[in-house]
Amino acid sequence: MKAPLNNMLHYRFMPDCSEIAHRSRRMKKTKKIIHIDMDAFFASVEERDRPELKGKALIVGGDPQSRGVVAACSYEARKYGIHSAMPCSRAYKLCPDAVFLRPRFDAYKEVSNEIRNIFFEYTDLVEPLSLDEAYLDVTVNKKAITSATEIAGEIKKKIVEKTGGLTASAGVSFNKFLAKVASDYRKPDGLTVITPEKAPAFIDNLPVGRIFGVGKVTEKKMHHMGIKTGAHLKKLDKEKLISLFGKSGGYFYKIVHGNDDRPVVTHWVRKSVGKETTLKEDIIDVNVMGDVLKVLAEKIEKYLKPRERTARTITLKVKYFDFKQVTRSITVNEAITGAGPMMDLIMPLLASTEAGEKKVRLLGMSISNFTDDGRDSPETGQLAFPFY
Repeated sequence: MKAPLNNMLHYRFMPDCSEIAHRSRRMKKTKKIIHIDMDAFFASVEERDRPELKGKALIVGGDPQSRGVVAACSYEARKYGIHSAMPCSRAYKLCPDAVFLRPRFDAYKEVSNEIRNIFFEYTDLVEPLSLDEAYLDVTVNKKAITSATEIAGEIKKKIVEKTGGLTASAGVSFNKFLAKVASDYRKPDGLTVITPEKAPAFIDNLPVGRIFGVGKVTEKKMHHMGIKTGAHLKKLDKEKLISLFGKSGGYFYKIVHGNDDRPVVTHWVRKSVGKETTLKEDIIDVNVMGDVLKVLAEKIEKYLKPRERTARTITLKVKYFDFKQVTRSITVNEAITGAGPMMDLIMPLLASTEAGEKKVRLLGMSISNFTDDGRDSPETGQLAFPFY
């Protein structure tokens, strides 16, 4: 007999679902995780503030005549095949009648804070992933509500009321992986619950491309091997997956068997800091590239100095005119303290690429391997967001 909906998340996932009810009595309380993801967030805020844009193909990003990319787009724009990170010039070709707007990040952050305050009404265990999504652990919550599904429904309703009509999709499950997949399952304005009982069948039918950590290259490799769903991944043992996909293979093995013990993290540890820029036009002059990289280094330094942080690894990213991309990294014994040392290391890395022989359209740099733990307080949660 299936458990009532408000009790479904009290069971721990097991491969043999027939034993769940029997064994769960002897087990500790299973986590109740909610993943909230705003629907077309940037575009929705723009539509709210400018009602005349509703129903139109709306693109938030760069000018269509520039090298900018799509930051977000409305669902009407998505019907044309437009998606985030697509060059705006490409988006314009797909839909010349689309409305292009520059991002207003201050407005988005203001709404994001309103939404986060709603989360804190229920739990302090909130892990923001970006301006428009977050994990919540409501296993024990401030309102003593036993049903995570009920909490998710209340949060969705309050978001609509307090933000002037913006909607969110929610996923409810017993771990972070499944909660995140669930939130994307019935967008927009969806609410999907994956109970321990339903998890095995859900994972079996899940396309591998929907598994977090499976990028386009890995997905293509999996498809070439006939691995298209979670069920196909389950047929491979852990050692085989590791031999095929390295460390990620161990992660894939755990995920497809419903195991994800990652906690909801309220204090962020930023493992890297980076900045990149798409150039207004392709360049081949290495000296000009150096000038661009110096600007990026100075921006990273502005993050480091007030926090008194230092790192030991620096990484260069180069994208050529033909969109082929390479990275180069170096780790040093002495701490990297500012823009000067960054430039001393980054220029030899640039010389090891084909920059100067091939035109370059994008340059980026990042530092990592910090010498401190980089722990930030909840009040500095904006560090969880991308640098704009």
